Amino acid sequence: MTALPKPVILDGDPGLDDAVAWMLALASPDEVQVLGVCSVHGNVPLERTSHNAGVILALTGEAGRSVPHYAGADRPLVREAVTAAAVHGDSGLPAADLPAPLRPPEPLHAALYMIEAIRAQPSEITLIATGPLTNVALAFRLAPDLAAKVREVVWMGGSTAHGNRTPAAEFNALADPHAAHVVLTSGAPVRMVGLNLTMQSIATPDRLDNLRALDNRAGAVCAEFLTFYAGHYRARYGLNGGALHDPVAVAAVIRPDLFTFQPMRVQVETQDGLNFGRTVCDLYGQSGPEDHVQVGTQLNEPAFFALLLERIGRLP
Repeated sequence: MTALPKPVILDGDPGLDDAVAWMLALASPDEVQVLGVCSVHGNVPLERTSHNAGVILALTGEAGRSVPHYAGADRPLVREAVTAAAVHGDSGLPAADLPAPLRPPEPLHAALYMIEAIRAQPSEITLIATGPLTNVALAFRLAPDLAAKVREVVWMGGSTAHGNRTPAAEFNALADPHAAHVVLTSGAPVRMVGLNLTMQSIATPDRLDNLRALDNRAGAVCAEFLTFYAGHYRARYGLNGGALHDPVAVAAVIRPDLFTFQPMRVQVETQDGLNFGRTVCDLYGQSGPEDHVQVGTQLNEPAFFALLLERIGRLP
């Protein structure tokens, strides 16, 4: 018997790789049913991420036409907001001839939408979070029952090793470490898709050529996004292209067979200092069985890119 698609809510801060990730999700209706998308502060301010969420829905044609969008938190729980405009451009989506959003965000705050949706379908909805976890943390704090009702939270954030925004901290964790602490200690099932996993997936020039060769608008736009993105990765890391962090998180839900996850205890450093925002992962299981997070460690990179190419090819 064919499995029904998993109902999911996409929460993120688009953002170049968020855009590709959401397009991947919306092009995969056999595996996931996108109930709604939620925008949060992060790569660029909320005003821009909310606009960009509407742009992405418009880019996907019929797949995104009926999907509602909810704007969420414009700042972290405690600290001042930081952005990644140096990586994603001031707009978050620096590309030519992008469509306008089809409609404005819904009036309901993203955190309140999450509460309503998850309570309506207990143990069924997966939250795929590809930005700071502020919206998710707010929902969990406003509704303490929610952590037990969500199917799982799949978060692109953190790392078992190094950071990217600082030597210690990955950007999404650094942008709101207090929110990450709330979610990781909530008791909700969490899968962490961190830099140690996502830096294995590089959009090299030949892969960008393959996207362009799809000969559709979605492929051309993804290639344009990732060409802009690649400059930062060449300059900072010496890589031959940008890492597809957020699409890897979506693929972990669509095709879990492509991944290896390991249970670990994960804590987030919330004290100021060199390690602020670092995810401290217990690689060797010394902390006991409590508070375990499923942490991604390996992926089948060629199969992931084949999946991405095939799904982007389905879009207009």
